[in-house]
Amino acid sequence: MNQINHVAIIMDGNGRWAEQHGLPKVAGHRQGAKQVSAALETARELGIKFLTLYAFSTENWKRPLSEVNALMGLLEEFLAEKLPELMDKNVCLRTIGRTDGLPYPTRKALLSAIAKTANNTDGVLTLALNYGGRSEIVDAVNKITETGVKITEETFRNFLYAPDIPDPDLLIRTSGELRLSNFLLWQLSYSEIYVTDVLWPDFGRDDFVKAVESFRQRDRRFGGRKK
Repeated sequence: MNQINHVAIIMDGNGRWAEQHGLPKVAGHRQGAKQVSAALETARELGIKFLTLYAFSTENWKRPLSEVNALMGLLEEFLAEKLPELMDKNVCLRTIGRTDGLPYPTRKALLSAIAKTANNTDGVLTLALNYGGRSEIVDAVNKITETGVKITEETFRNFLYAPDIPDPDLLIRTSGELRLSNFLLWQLSYSEIYVTDVLWPDFGRDDFVKAVESFRQRDRRFGGRKK
């Protein structure tokens, strides 16, 4: 049975969930934010130490300004509300992405929560914010160019946003979309992928467990042959 240490999730379907319920899109995002606690608790239950969530991409700035502002406000609310939970569960909050591009109040709240949870050791919750897989690779290349080190796979990894976090064993994509959406392009090279039609605001414990059970039955060869 495959061991699982890191799960990454593309949280998709908030807008569609809101439309199905006759609600504004921000209501879908708010409901989606509530599911983070359930996902974190399930990961903890299953012995998964690393959970990475795609919260806001570099492309999401193209959305209407009202929606972007609402998302930033929800992120600030999320950080304030979830900080006691992260501390109680001894979970460290991390972030990947060009977070210097976030609005100042949002960035301030994020950095404060990261600092307060820095010494927590029972789990790592990483939020991908203003994140793009191509941007991460470009940023890594620019850093390497400045140092002049020889590029190998190992040295390149050291210049990614979170080189100390292991590659995801499993990528979960909600809402049935069959694409990576510019997420962790380097790290997902040999990750198993699980796609579900369930929208993120409805993605609960049983859905998470089902995805992990599917992963544990996979034949992982990493390019080699089955023995």
